[in-house]
Amino acid sequence: MADIHLHQTQSLQQSIAPQMQQSLQVLQAATLELRQLVQQELVENPVLEDETTEISLDEKALDPDDKFEDEFNELSQLDDEWREYMAQSRSLAPRREEDDERRRFLFDSLVTPVTLQEHLLEQLSTEDIDADQRELAELVIGNIDDRGFLQTPLEELAMSLNRPLGDLRQAKELVQSFHPVGVGAEDLRECLLIQLERLDQQRSLAYRVVRHHLDELARRRFQVIARKLGVPPEQVARAADFIATLDPRPGQRFAALNNQFVNPDIMVEREGGDFVINLNDEQIPRLRISNTYKSLMTERGSDASVRSYIREKIRSGKFLIKSIHQRQETIRRIAGEIVSRQRGFMDKGPAHLKPMNMAQIADAVGVHETTVSRAIAGKYMATPHGVFEMKYFFKPGYRTAGGQDMSNTSVKNTIAELVRNEPPAKPLSDQQIVEELAGRGIPIARRTVAKYRDELNILPSNLRRSY
Repeated sequence: MADIHLHQTQSLQQSIAPQMQQSLQVLQAATLELRQLVQQELVENPVLEDETTEISLDEKALDPDDKFEDEFNELSQLDDEWREYMAQSRSLAPRREEDDERRRFLFDSLVTPVTLQEHLLEQLSTEDIDADQRELAELVIGNIDDRGFLQTPLEELAMSLNRPLGDLRQAKELVQSFHPVGVGAEDLRECLLIQLERLDQQRSLAYRVVRHHLDELARRRFQVIARKLGVPPEQVARAADFIATLDPRPGQRFAALNNQFVNPDIMVEREGGDFVINLNDEQIPRLRISNTYKSLMTERGSDASVRSYIREKIRSGKFLIKSIHQRQETIRRIAGEIVSRQRGFMDKGPAHLKPMNMAQIADAVGVHETTVSRAIAGKYMATPHGVFEMKYFFKPGYRTAGGQDMSNTSVKNTIAELVRNEPPAKPLSDQQIVEELAGRGIPIARRTVAKYRDELNILPSNLRRSY
């Protein structure tokens, strides 16, 4: 029998109390996520109520001998503070008649977005075809992805259905006659050829380039294509410009409709010469402690286990209310510091974004850097220049020769400007861009320029050259 040995090891592990976990979860949640969290808590905690009616904490009803009296007094004070805080929010401002009309107009104006498949099926419904052809066409439509391309080759569909390949080709050709033009193609070449055929360009140079030299076209090897087709490079360049006007993803316009709209957590609005910050509190239920359960606590004949259960639920509810209040104040203070430091952005736009890191904001607000990271996670800020994720404002940067701080976003904008204004026949190389930036007092390495150029989806200079 093998010997059995016992070993004792010692290790350190960090554990977070459940209440602290909930506090961090409340801080990190976006507005709509917080709403869901609060709704779940309303279901699980019977002493919490959404403030649909005026509820007060009547301290006179408390048993003076109850040890819980101090906690109720604290909760009552918190209740008053919460009312005052919410009263300052625009969400609690009295609605005017024109506000209600504007809200009704907004909801009446909303329409359900149509998907690409629905759009194609609607066109199919107007076709005079038999049931068998309609079934195959529906099968083809069901295999079209959000780009508008056929995901499964016809051969595989024919084998899986045990149907003649010719029948599926007819169904595919029918779908390809629908709008948007180019839908139902199996690859990019077929998609572009369909669009050129619809424009009656079968005999054009652009059609020949797409049909036989699409790979060279992607690498902008105009001279190679010109030599193979026996035409001047300038004609190939003009054909490439025409091909660039075609849609390589005809179904994408419908996929974009399915994107969810961002609900900003913070609104920054200009009032006079200053900017005012407002938190989006409308989506967050306003919580109160139910008077019914408070009365049960004060009844002398109530069961001890019941009182203990209610006491624990009230403590839990009070902590949630405190956490929400602290979350809102933390986000407001961080947003205020962001607006103060990024005043150039608020006035003039992204080109004037300054370098900023979380440590600077944490030091100014008086919280830990991880608190700033959690507070801005998934949060959006509506500014005079559009809606931006809060982390967008935290950018590394450079110091110019003149001693000014410049974010990498501003450097990217400068690179994009240089490329836009470069001579088409002699585009700037990465080294030339470095030299141009150095002339403006911006020190930057060539590999950094290449990195930023890739992030901006700007091709290398040899692929940007046009004839």
